[in-house]
Amino acid sequence: MNKAVNNGVWSGSWVAERLGVQLVGDDGLTGMLGLALRRNPKRAHLLVSNVLGKHVPQSPSVVYGAGFALGRRVRELLGADEAARAVVLGYAETATGLGHSVADGVGLAPYLHSTRRPVAGVARAGGFEESHSHATSHLLLPEDPALLVGDGPLVLVDDEFSTGNTVLNTVRDLHERYPRRRYVVVALVDMRSAKDAGRLEEFAREIGARVDLVAAASGTVRLPEGVLEKGQALVARYEAESAAGGRVSSAAPSGPAAQFPAPLEGVAVNPPGTRPAPTGPHPDGNRTHPHITRMDLHWPAGLPDGGRHGFTPTHRTRLENALPAMTARLAEALPADTRSVLVLGFEELMYTPLRLARELEQVADVEVRYSTTTRSPVLAVDDPGYAIRTRLVFPAHDDPADGPGERYAYNVAGAAFDAVIAVVDSTADTPELHAPDGLLAQLAAHTPQVLLAVVPSYVPGPLALPERPPMLPEPLRGPAFSSYAPEEVGWLLQDLSDVTLEAPTEEREEAIQSGGAHYAESLPVEYQPSEQYQELFHTALEESAARLAQAVGAVTELVLAERSPRPVLVSLARAGTPVGVLMRRWAQFRHDLELPHYAVSIVRGRGIDANALRWLARHHDPRDVVFVDGWTGKGAITRELTAAIREFEASDGVTGFDPEIAVLADPGSCVRTYGTRDDYLIPSACLNSTVSGLISRTVLRADLVGPHDYHGAKFYRELAGTDVSVAFLDAVSARFPEVVDAVEATAKELLSGDREPTWEGWAAVERISEEYGIHDVNLVKPGVGETTRVLLRRVPWKILARAGAGADLDHVRLLAEQRGVPVEEVAELPYTCVGLIHPKYTRGATGADGKAVNV
Repeated sequence: MNKAVNNGVWSGSWVAERLGVQLVGDDGLTGMLGLALRRNPKRAHLLVSNVLGKHVPQSPSVVYGAGFALGRRVRELLGADEAARAVVLGYAETATGLGHSVADGVGLAPYLHSTRRPVAGVARAGGFEESHSHATSHLLLPEDPALLVGDGPLVLVDDEFSTGNTVLNTVRDLHERYPRRRYVVVALVDMRSAKDAGRLEEFAREIGARVDLVAAASGTVRLPEGVLEKGQALVARYEAESAAGGRVSSAAPSGPAAQFPAPLEGVAVNPPGTRPAPTGPHPDGNRTHPHITRMDLHWPAGLPDGGRHGFTPTHRTRLENALPAMTARLAEALPADTRSVLVLGFEELMYTPLRLARELEQVADVEVRYSTTTRSPVLAVDDPGYAIRTRLVFPAHDDPADGPGERYAYNVAGAAFDAVIAVVDSTADTPELHAPDGLLAQLAAHTPQVLLAVVPSYVPGPLALPERPPMLPEPLRGPAFSSYAPEEVGWLLQDLSDVTLEAPTEEREEAIQSGGAHYAESLPVEYQPSEQYQELFHTALEESAARLAQAVGAVTELVLAERSPRPVLVSLARAGTPVGVLMRRWAQFRHDLELPHYAVSIVRGRGIDANALRWLARHHDPRDVVFVDGWTGKGAITRELTAAIREFEASDGVTGFDPEIAVLADPGSCVRTYGTRDDYLIPSACLNSTVSGLISRTVLRADLVGPHDYHGAKFYRELAGTDVSVAFLDAVSARFPEVVDAVEATAKELLSGDREPTWEGWAAVERISEEYGIHDVNLVKPGVGETTRVLLRRVPWKILARAGAGADLDHVRLLAEQRGVPVEEVAELPYTCVGLIHPKYTRGATGADGKAVNV
């Protein structure tokens, strides 16, 4: 057992003797870890790593080698092919450099670390809480939103794996947003208790993924009862004694200077000797030492300073090429008589100073040690059996989001380094850094020479995307995408069938209502109809097929008469798609026309898919395009399309698209082109994908849909056994011959009548919203079709049914009974029924994908 840390004394013995804490495990465990006491109400002890380079200065080759070796083990575990698809995620602040070193060992893996520093203009890709930490909120801020997307392994790196809560919370959050099949947890030490050890396997089963663990050493910490209270009392006592004795925490100890751990076994590095630290004035009489030299590393332009926003293999190559020249500048700046030097990093900025220190160690004839400053408040005790011998205290100097506070550098005072090279990013190069009580002055009190190297803080700019791709993808068609025949419809969508997007209905609802998510960022779990419900659908279809055929014929005749003799039908996916197919069939049946038909995505609050419009404009005359939907409710999509077309004309300069929607039924009186204004059951509203070509509702999420991508959707191939999409179309179009005369009469009447929208549906919705205390028109869904959607996809509160409504509401009553939703009959209702979404559903789900997540 390697205990050669402080002249053969284990640097955890002081805490172990006083608190009864025991560190048991692998033979090398006590060589890797010491113990200290922290000022933290959640955990008394701190495991102090001798190979991490955070609290204890260590050979940079040892620090980098420890992480790199773990990365090589991950590479061996995954195999070369999977390793090439991996992404590595490190934890702030302690493991940012370790994670980066692991990524180097894995090979081609891009790297990202969490951060506690918000950056303006960079969207959050996730976040999580660290339950035991003194500073808990972690942000994920990748420059490229797609960095965490994909099915390659995700490698999560922390310095220690103790309870596992932080890692499991992270995986749970990320798995809901960016699901994948495999995760690898990496730590220097696995310190889980026997109770926590089984949670990883159980968690893997819960999420349906493989989760492996790679650690350099393993063991556990045995804590006696009451250790937290005893530790807090001990910290309070020693800090009080220190204050009463006149010693401030920034001063060097009066006893023997701190010594440093031996390097890992097998790495030949001589530990530094120790010399008495300067305790009196400097030779020039100035305690704010004048020998502070700023130097320019000539950092490569545009190269990230670390993994806060992502670090790619290309970045790694640029850094490797630049390191020799930057290190040469460091070596030249050191005084000629320098024998020992500390390269001191800054909080999350660990990897860059580590690589500079390692390169310096290899090329310069000096003894090099590496550590970084930290936010973590730890008691310093000048005893060989204690891991934190000395402490420098200085004010935060990077304008932190959580406000001003103390920061620390441990085991630097008393080490008698000939020089300290402080490496900070430009965000932290503030007046506080240079203040009389700032970090530089504190360092200058304990070393003859301080060098300051400032690395430019990387601020992501706009992604370097082509201005516009020369060609957009051709439409997707069945049978590869949808169960419709290829000539029936072309989908201007991207296929997201392999991405898990479904979320429980209740959790989606809370996320949507709380503002934490948009409804288009996730999908509801696809409703699987009971046998009774399927029978009801077929009965409704048989009874209404002729009425539907008449409405299809009427609206198609209006389009041909008023809009274009050869219209291009563009249905709004997905409710509009069956109607668009039926209109195309009518034109073929009645006029022998083969009309082009496409399906595009429109999202309330986000507009229509502009890339789909661009494709249409390049292949057709925009003046021939007729947008098609199933029905209108209160007219929200009608308004959305009008605004979206206006924006598209302004952005692209393309004119001619008419935002007027052609619908089968217009009970809300929102459009001029319709087959009927009656509010009756359209059987395609009864089901979801199984009556719409097995296609999901469309998805618009930044990490999945880029600036030049179509909106996405899924093809539920697995539901083919219950698909009635083509049966629905055939049942309606089979009635075309018998409704020809009725269609002719209806079309003639409509063409000669007043069809100006009255928007009476919108007015009714506003009235209902106020009468029922909802105060949000988006939660009021009028009409049979919209009410059905509420019952299938949302969290319904109650259903309002017009008194005396008959068979058109049979399926609504059945669904309401199955979900325990009251149906309230209303004497005067402009619609057959209205669905009210629950206005106060509060289960705490606020994630961007409709699932619960800590923020």
